[in-house]
Amino acid sequence: MRGARVLIIEDDAHLAAQLERLFAAEEADTQVARDLASARRLAVSHGPDVTLLDYELPDGTALDLLPYLLELDPEQPVLVLTGHGEIDLAVACIKAGAQQFLTKPVELAALRKLVASACEQRRLRRRDAASTPRARGAIDPFVGTSRWVRRFEREARVAAGADSPLLLVGETGTGKGVLARWLHANGKRTAEAFVDLNCAALSRELLDSELFGHVRGAFTGAVSSKAGLFEVADRGVLFLDEIGDTELAIQPKILKAVEEKRFRRLGDNQERRVDVRLFAATHRNLADEVDSGRFRADLFYRLNTVTLHLAPLRERREDIPALAETLLARIRAETGREVEIGAETLARLAAHDWPGNIRELANVLERIALFGELTSGAAPDHPSAASPPAPPPELDGDLRLSTVERRHIERVLRREGGNVDRAAEMLGVPRSTLYQRIKEHGLSLAELRRAGAEPA
Repeated sequence: MRGARVLIIEDDAHLAAQLERLFAAEEADTQVARDLASARRLAVSHGPDVTLLDYELPDGTALDLLPYLLELDPEQPVLVLTGHGEIDLAVACIKAGAQQFLTKPVELAALRKLVASACEQRRLRRRDAASTPRARGAIDPFVGTSRWVRRFEREARVAAGADSPLLLVGETGTGKGVLARWLHANGKRTAEAFVDLNCAALSRELLDSELFGHVRGAFTGAVSSKAGLFEVADRGVLFLDEIGDTELAIQPKILKAVEEKRFRRLGDNQERRVDVRLFAATHRNLADEVDSGRFRADLFYRLNTVTLHLAPLRERREDIPALAETLLARIRAETGREVEIGAETLARLAAHDWPGNIRELANVLERIALFGELTSGAAPDHPSAASPPAPPPELDGDLRLSTVERRHIERVLRREGGNVDRAAEMLGVPRSTLYQRIKEHGLSLAELRRAGAEPA
């Protein structure tokens, strides 16, 4: 129960003190309210994992408070305590959402077990719900024999054992997401949730709501309250990919949540507490972004406490054979195909510059698995050599650059079935840039995916 947040709502001073001592001995973070008004405030600011709620309070009953508690957190276990053991009262509380209905006097050892069990079940549900599936094609981040890999592994193991914010810097496709998952799995918070979000794909308004949540009525369409990812990742790790693409207006809120462990939901005036370790990743040089005024210096300095730089493949060519074999082993397991590559193909892989890095290498190997080792230009001779680039759009009366760019992006996305990663690789741009262009041109990925799935 260590670190679990317990809210005790009890107007009997003697019993409240007993319960507070009981859970303090278990190293729980315990808060006590004596009436409904203070209970409402603490329910927001404390963010309890479990609530013990006396039925009869000076300004109302448990039935008055239960809907409020469960609107704040529908998954929160609430245990109602009462001196009146009537069946109809118990039924009413259970129907209103209480997990347990207990009659006083409560046997403290049994209550401690109930609360410990509720906290553990909640922790496991939150971890399972929040932890996204392992990335397809994810590999060990330290595959290879180069001096860089060995040095990088030592640095990563030190970083995993820390609890400060962590910045992962590297070109698109170098494996920042894979490394983030490894760091979580080998860090102090491995038993808690790992939550990730690509910041480049969201507008400021959507990013605000995703990160910090909102209350009902905060904006048009907000028909219910929603917890943000900082809350979902509480006690675990929040990984913000492409943080360099966030707008300046959202950055102070991220900084406050990381530094002070406090934030407000959109449309709310009460602060909430969280304990999150932040991983952030970017392909940009954030120091340059600070100098140009596109990134806040204070957030950069906070993120830059521990920084890991992932080298591009062209700077660690000796690792390419080992990486290729590891990726092929995964492809064999996924497809059931016995895929092998010869020395000539391997030499061509090692000689390629790989602007898309490990992601591009994985895509080329998948094509080799599908089409054969030396067919269809499977081993690259140029950056997008796995297949020829899409032809340019037909020229007609509208030759404005924005129109031509829009058509070309649309054509490549349709050809790739709406897959942004593959389209970005074909276009030779970072996926964050492509996401930005998609938004600017008003393109619909859903429509492009449907179009790409239709037979020609």
